[in-house]
Amino acid sequence: MRHLGIVATWLIIFLLVGLNSAGDMLTARAMRRVGDFAELRRKAGILGVARAVLTEPWFYLGLLAMGLSFFSLLAALSLIDLSVVIPASASLTFLLNLLGAKFFLKEHVSRRRWISGMLVLGGIVLLRT
Repeated sequence: MRHLGIVATWLIIFLLVGLNSAGDMLTARAMRRVGDFAELRRKAGILGVARAVLTEPWFYLGLLAMGLSFFSLLAALSLIDLSVVIPASASLTFLLNLLGAKFFLKEHVSRRRWISGMLVLGGIVLLRT
């Protein structure tokens, strides 16, 4: 396996994390716009649910970001050790999703979640060394 320098390694991981989090946040926004599946299914049936999802533009943006994230993961795994890529990307994705939930989706993020995010950040620092 070809090993990259530290800057290139972290740039690839940050690209992966950004695309992964974008996919999560865009898909979440789409599903909020679609609404409650159970209620929608009662009113319009399963085809109504599918129609609501498939006519939501945010869904396609999320799907695109998730697809690009998948190929970024493949590229990262071809260049960087699994023992670095997965823990770093998972923990950084958690942190970015936490920020996205608060500022992009306007969710209430509890103090406990912020504290857990800081602990995850500490783990990333340990991983880096």
